[in-house]
Amino acid sequence: MTDQGRGSPAGGAGAVDGTVDGAAAADGAVDGAAAVDGAVAVGEAVAVPGPREAGAAEAPDAEGSGDGGEDGGGGHYIVCGGNSLAHRLIRELTEQYEVPVVAVVPDRSREHGPAIAAIPGVRAVLEHSTVTGEALAAADVEHARGIALMDGTDQENIHAALAAENRNPGVRIVLRIFNQRLGEHLEKLLPNCAALSASATAAPAFANGALGRPHTVEVGGRQLYVAHDGDIRPDQLCLVADRIDRQDLSRLRLLPETGGRAADFIRIAELMGGGEQLGSAGRPDPAVGREPGGLAALQTLDTEPPLRQPLRKRLKWWLLDGLKHFTNTRLRMILITAFAAIVLGGLVLARHTTHSGGFGWTLYFTLLDAAGAVQPDVPGQQVLGDSWARAAQVLITFCGITFVPVATAIVVEALASGRRGVPRPPGARTRDHVIVVGLGNVGTRVAALVRATGLPVVCLERDPQARGIAAARTLGIPVLIGEGPLEAQLKHARVKHARAVVAVTSDDAANLEAALEARAVRPEVRIVVRLFDDDFAHHVYATLGNVASRSLSYLAAPAFAAALMGREVLGTLSVFRHVLLIAELTVEEGAGLDGRNIGDLEGPGGVRVLAVRLNRRPQDHLWNFADRSRRLVPGDRIVVAATRAGLARVIQ
Repeated sequence: MTDQGRGSPAGGAGAVDGTVDGAAAADGAVDGAAAVDGAVAVGEAVAVPGPREAGAAEAPDAEGSGDGGEDGGGGHYIVCGGNSLAHRLIRELTEQYEVPVVAVVPDRSREHGPAIAAIPGVRAVLEHSTVTGEALAAADVEHARGIALMDGTDQENIHAALAAENRNPGVRIVLRIFNQRLGEHLEKLLPNCAALSASATAAPAFANGALGRPHTVEVGGRQLYVAHDGDIRPDQLCLVADRIDRQDLSRLRLLPETGGRAADFIRIAELMGGGEQLGSAGRPDPAVGREPGGLAALQTLDTEPPLRQPLRKRLKWWLLDGLKHFTNTRLRMILITAFAAIVLGGLVLARHTTHSGGFGWTLYFTLLDAAGAVQPDVPGQQVLGDSWARAAQVLITFCGITFVPVATAIVVEALASGRRGVPRPPGARTRDHVIVVGLGNVGTRVAALVRATGLPVVCLERDPQARGIAAARTLGIPVLIGEGPLEAQLKHARVKHARAVVAVTSDDAANLEAALEARAVRPEVRIVVRLFDDDFAHHVYATLGNVASRSLSYLAAPAFAAALMGREVLGTLSVFRHVLLIAELTVEEGAGLDGRNIGDLEGPGGVRVLAVRLNRRPQDHLWNFADRSRRLVPGDRIVVAATRAGLARVIQ
């Protein structure tokens, strides 16, 4: 059930703290990655039918040398890896940026190798088990514009990055790494390097989907998110999609050609006014037909929506779960019986003792007797009370004695469980929790993000060696491990009391099975599944109304592609199965943005300018910049919401 493999990503949006960074391992096999153990380095290039002409494939603003390589091309990009993220990244580069790509895969015949070889624009496919100096030389890294390392462990990727930098100083390097602190240090060591995490980029979308709150991207102290139809506010930043039909998402248009901000506001007014089309005088105009389907707009939140459970509930969960974990049924019965006997003895003392100090004194004598500090009556000096009081004192004393070995057993069990690394099972009172199926990198980050909100989390994992189990134990998250039927595991995880189920294994079929089993037990539970195949995801969404699907590679690949092209993507937002990029672009002298105005950028569609940072006021984000005709000058920065094609257009 784990989605872990040999890689390890870190860095990027939604990162989890160092506890998870050190505990969850590499995810080079995430989302269907190919294993590379035992593969033989072949170093044989496979010519791919129908490649693009090298001259037509160059990105005008890409960094690196444009000299010709061994094949007479040069100016290409190298993508190393045979997993789904490498597959998506190559498609991004060839389809959106139209640059030539040389792919280095562990095995051309397995996993995503055949699909990568079939992509038009792939100049060659090389087969190497690891990215060695021989592999880099075969891929002609000396003449490459950039290299992306999508597979392998952190150490292997760093080694390959240093080797590429040594062979081609200044080459653009993007690597997938899990340890975020290590990635930050590497970016300082190699200024032309970006260390990103696929799981950290995508995990917030899964977590927010489970919590039923919008996924946000932080820009200039604001949180941007996508709102739909009735949730759109008058102060929205821009419309990002129209013609939204949940039964036919192929009709959806993401950032279509715009008639200006006024047209957007009119369409929102029509939506909020009940759907009537407004004429020139502001009255309904029956002659004008309204675009069918729903709308989506980009809005801002001042802060992330708070979502924490009351302290009283969390304390109750902690006490009940701890009691169940560290005691068995027999010990709990002994404790309950002894406690009830002490309470009964205290009530008897209150009625039959000779002292009249009230409740406080009765509690004082009861606690001392339970602790073994009893002062017995002697013949002729009956200071405690009558025979009932003495019987109660004996009962309290003997029941108090039973607490000592029970407490010792609890302490020993706690220490032994910690040393054995045994994760806690879910407590009997676990309710309103989130179940995470699969403790790979994505699952580990999702569990940590949900846990950070204060909500209880329960994890399911079939592989007892999954490193995410250690991370969950460190965070105090219950984990169920085993190969038993998924239905039984979900019931043991108390799915009938859960608020959401997040299935994030690397197997689409296993994720769908978890979704269907959860629905069978509790039809109203919120479900988020990780699916790679777009057509499969579309049918799942159309058939199962309350199931949201996310793809790690689909969410992360645009950010990796933009980083490889030297552009800063601040984050990604999903509009159903479409990806919206939030990026900040710097205007450079003589580059494509120099001298253009906002109207020029937005007119063809695919791009909306959200904020402008003028070169004379770089610290201020000017949202909804009013002067749409002002030409951009070197040093200006613009924050844009863009499709992948739109971002590729404006940076050229």
